Amino acid sequence: MSDPQTNPPTGSASKSLAAGALAAAERSGDGAAVLPTDPRVTAALLVEALPYIRRFAGKVIVIKCGGNVIEPWLASFAQDVVLIRSVGIEPIVVHGGGPQIGELMARLGKEVEFHEGHRVTDAETLDIARMVLVGKVNRDIVSAINRHGPLAVGLSGEDAKLIAAGPRSAELGYVGDVTKVDPSMLYHLLSQHLIPVVATIGTDERGQAYNINADSAAGAIAEAVGAEKLIFLTDVEGLRSGVGGRGPLIHRVSVPELEEAIEDGTAVGGMVPKLQACVRALRAGVSSAHILDGRMAHALLVELFTDAGIGTMVHP
Repeated sequence: MSDPQTNPPTGSASKSLAAGALAAAERSGDGAAVLPTDPRVTAALLVEALPYIRRFAGKVIVIKCGGNVIEPWLASFAQDVVLIRSVGIEPIVVHGGGPQIGELMARLGKEVEFHEGHRVTDAETLDIARMVLVGKVNRDIVSAINRHGPLAVGLSGEDAKLIAAGPRSAELGYVGDVTKVDPSMLYHLLSQHLIPVVATIGTDERGQAYNINADSAAGAIAEAVGAEKLIFLTDVEGLRSGVGGRGPLIHRVSVPELEEAIEDGTAVGGMVPKLQACVRALRAGVSSAHILDGRMAHALLVELFTDAGIGTMVHP
């Protein structure tokens, strides 16, 4: 999504075609947005992308992919990440896996216990979370990216003490909060032109593992590496106005406005940790954050490389 103060304009004809294509995007039966395939539109979008490619080349972008959008749209997501890397941008992928954890718990006959709306994580649940996040979801994402070349390396927050964590509360068990991020391993991989893919399990100083909210972990990683952008791919179009987020889509919002949305109840449920992560990251120097509908084919490319964008952009 463009900031007119910092991005050069593209040709008016190209902008008109590209903007019209985005406005005309329709929803398919599974809820995904489908863009028109007019060759002129494709060419216009490529021309429009050029100044953004130049601007972001060499910059680090942290992309958090939610568990609810990984499996159905994984191939499209992997293509986007590879293309971003191919034009000189340095992506770091951080992923969740809540639905997949819940599915395996159900198959194993493990009952889910909640405390004040949060899932309690006992030792058995933690083992399940580690198996799913590190052994299944992380490997699936790495494999999808590596179909395009030897690019992705899977990591857990436990590796090289990437994510240090501590318990959130005694009642929640092994649910943790990030206390520190050591980006040394991330820098090493990026220097080799590789794509880190991070599963959000952290450890404390004694080696005890904790399941970390992936939104919070992505924000902390973006802060630690001084990322240019923090991007959330989720199953909603972005932040909406009104109590409970039932109003129109908000395309641009400032950090103070975001803090107000958290306080006044505009943001609810899973949107809250995303907004909190956006606030923390931008307060720490990240230039912008974005909340996108990951069900839209190539949403990442549309948001990064077009003037209109598609989701909610958060600016300082």
